[in-house]
Amino acid sequence: MANLEFVTLEVPSPADAERFYAAAFGLDDRLRLRASDAPTSGFRGFAMSLVVAQPSTVDSLYGTAVEAGAKPLKPVVKSLWGYGGVLRAPDGTIWTIASSSKKDTGPDTRKIDEVVLQLGAQDVQASKRFYVEHGFEVTKSFGSRYVEFSPPSSPLSLSLYKRKALAKVTGVPPEGSGSHRLVIGSDAEPFTDPDGFVWAPSA
Repeated sequence: MANLEFVTLEVPSPADAERFYAAAFGLDDRLRLRASDAPTSGFRGFAMSLVVAQPSTVDSLYGTAVEAGAKPLKPVVKSLWGYGGVLRAPDGTIWTIASSSKKDTGPDTRKIDEVVLQLGAQDVQASKRFYVEHGFEVTKSFGSRYVEFSPPSSPLSLSLYKRKALAKVTGVPPEGSGSHRLVIGSDAEPFTDPDGFVWAPSA
């Protein structure tokens, strides 16, 4: 069984990005940064998601991210599935912050329960087969629309959406080209998936 260990965001200035993420989310070594000026435009084909326990935690993380320089893409609102919002970090990475709960059940701890890497795929079923062949275990699947891989020992979860659907969820146009500005760290052998996302050894 393969595990997703961390993601490396390629950013123009690692020092600036480190300051932003420390102030906004306080993430640990599940998120890494490295310098890159690789050409990219529009939607990069992925988003990061923070899953938390209750609305007040969503509000707190969203608020500190905006204060640190993030651009709101979708305001925090209640919906059928819960409570959340979307923003773009100064380095260009899209982040969703969400809770399945619509009511607070305790004090806000700013605790992040789960970090999810959401990849946009042109063909979800083909990408699903590819990942299964590379040792990833499917935990949820909804036909050609959505797939989730979430081994208990992984520090992060991985999900696949149709590219246009993921762009719609995050509030951006689906067009984009150039580098994803993302390298994914795993205990699997290095590979590049059908949509051009690069996976590298975690060591």
